Amino acid sequence: MKKSHILAIIVVAVAIGILISASADVTTYANFEQAAKTGDRVKLVGQLVKEHPVEYNPEKDPNFLSFHLRDDNGVVRRVVLRAGKPQDFERSEQIVLTGSMEGETFEASDMLLKCPSKYKDQEVYIRSEQGS
Repeated sequence: MKKSHILAIIVVAVAIGILISASADVTTYANFEQAAKTGDRVKLVGQLVKEHPVEYNPEKDPNFLSFHLRDDNGVVRRVVLRAGKPQDFERSEQIVLTGSMEGETFEASDMLLKCPSKYKDQEVYIRSEQGS
């Protein structure tokens, strides 16, 4: 075999490996009810419920954030994220979480915030140290 053929086979094998690893992280969008039924990792979109307190005490545990989220169906549940609280968290317009339901609580591994901005939309991505 020519060296160019071997190189082409290696490039194709690497591309297939990248596609397979990228497809392993594909999650579906759901609401709290669907997340509880499936038990799998899902993406959840909602808004912060400001009537409930946000639990975050960096002196006690800087990687524990708990808050309540209202999904698109209006259902409110407690969310736990094992990461620090992002700046302007309370001002976020929309929150996208990746995780799964554990009983009545949504355990999030990743959080993406859509924050209001004067000139353009700004997104903040938070990844839990325990999440994969």
